[in-house]
Order: sequence, then structure tokens, then C-alpha cells
Amino acid sequence: MSFDALSDLLDRAGRGLLPTPPKAGDPISNPRGDHDLDPIGIAIPPGRPHRPAAVLVPVIVRDTELSVLFTVRASHLRDHSGQIAFPGGKIEPSDRSPADAALREAREEIGLRPDDIRILGYLDPYLSATGFLVVPVVGLCAGGARLDLDPAEVADVFEVPLAHLMDPVRRRLGVGVWQDRPRRYYAIPFGDRMIWGVTAGIVNNLHERLFP
Repeated sequence: MSFDALSDLLDRAGRGLLPTPPKAGDPISNPRGDHDLDPIGIAIPPGRPHRPAAVLVPVIVRDTELSVLFTVRASHLRDHSGQIAFPGGKIEPSDRSPADAALREAREEIGLRPDDIRILGYLDPYLSATGFLVVPVVGLCAGGARLDLDPAEVADVFEVPLAHLMDPVRRRLGVGVWQDRPRRYYAIPFGDRMIWGVTAGIVNNLHERLFP
């Protein structure tokens, strides 16, 4: 990877990412979400109270390129089994911030140590159809960081080149049904995998923040 690629990412992150997350209790009148993709008001965003959550968007520094790490949720989980996600989960009362929650979950799920991650900033909160208000935390991670997957939560991990994810041509819109209503969502194919839903929506927001 060239120095210019990393330098460009750091410059764009410094200008485009939010330097601090929304504080607990701050009103968020219109959080991002799949409901944004519906131009005629069919999709109804979940009402309050929203359940606070955080995810880590790990940008991996490799010798040849920058990539983003994704997890594949274990097939036996009750919610979203087998889906592609970022490390993360509910913000617990013991977490001091969304970043602490995202780092804790990343360590629990894939063994990524907080010391291996440099926080670059935050994306817009993303409201899932199930009522979770997710704060994405963007972090830079060395490619040599050791991973240790928890099989109770994660079946696999894989990386996608950042350039692939930031190419808007790669993104498409899917349509499904949620609670008997049509619902649109972003989808990003990569090989035989499909990144979609909240995870793809967060990737889209990352593109908007880095390449406004």
C-alpha cells in the first residue's frame, strides 16, 4: 500500500468523520436508516425509545491496500444468524461511550485488542428496522493484529478492499418485506457474499462522509 493511500484516508477521515459521538440523551430527530431509501413514506421508522448500540468499522492497513473487516454471524444465533455484520452490539450501562462499547464487543467477538485500534471518528447514527440506534465507530487497525474468533457469536471474518466499498457502482438497492410493508435496503455483492441491510447502509454513510 502506498503512503499516499493511507495519508488520503486520514485526511478525509479528519475532514469528514464526526469527531465525537452523540451524547446519551441527545435528541436525534432524523437518524439515518433504511427508511431513508423510501421516497414515498411506505417504510415507517421504529418509534422511541430506541435501543443504543455501537459497532466498530475496522479499516485494516495491509502492505498492498486498505481493507475493511466484516464478520459472519454464527448460524445458531437467534437474531440475524449467518448475516454479515461489523463487530458490535448493545451499549451496556458499564460502557463509558459508544467507542468503549464497540471496542469491548470487538474484543469479545473476534479478539481484537483495543490497543490495536486507532479511533478515526464516528459516522451518523443508523436506526435499524428492529429499533436499535447504532453508532458506527471507524477505527484503523494494523494488518498484523491477532484475531481470536468466539464461535458462539462469529462463524467467520473476511476483508473487502476499501476501494471496492467506496465505489458507488458496486452498491445496489434491494427490496424486501418487513412487517408486511415493502422496505428498501442497500446491498453490496463481493464474490459469493452479499453485504446488505444496516451493514451496507453504514458502508454507504462511510462513502458519503469520506467522499462528499
